Amino acid sequence: MTVSRMENPITSKLEWLKWLGVALLVAAGIAANFYYNQQPWPLRLLVGLVLTGVILFAASQTVRGKQFLSFAYESRIELRKVVWPTRQETMQTTLVIAAMVIVLALMLWGIDGVLMWLIGWLTGQRG
Repeated sequence: MTVSRMENPITSKLEWLKWLGVALLVAAGIAANFYYNQQPWPLRLLVGLVLTGVILFAASQTVRGKQFLSFAYESRIELRKVVWPTRQETMQTTLVIAAMVIVLALMLWGIDGVLMWLIGWLTGQRG
């Protein structure tokens, strides 16, 4: 379900109003947190969590919010299909990568040494 610019004008205005409401709720939450900064933080945290739930619910009622929830649901389904490696496979792969890093580091160190000797010989700095 995609949103186009040629959408019903009433629906697009309603979407705009929903997002305006979400923005106002966010602004009200921030302002209330600063205004009531003398209140105990657990109480402010509880009110903030409730307000966050209300904001997320309001945002989920928009077209974009519904698209996001659908995407998140489908992503979770795909994540369940992933076959994760066993501990043994992970350890073997890690050891192979570590060995390759060491081998390549030694090769680069050797090439660097040869090049430094060659440059020193060509510039006359080494006898």
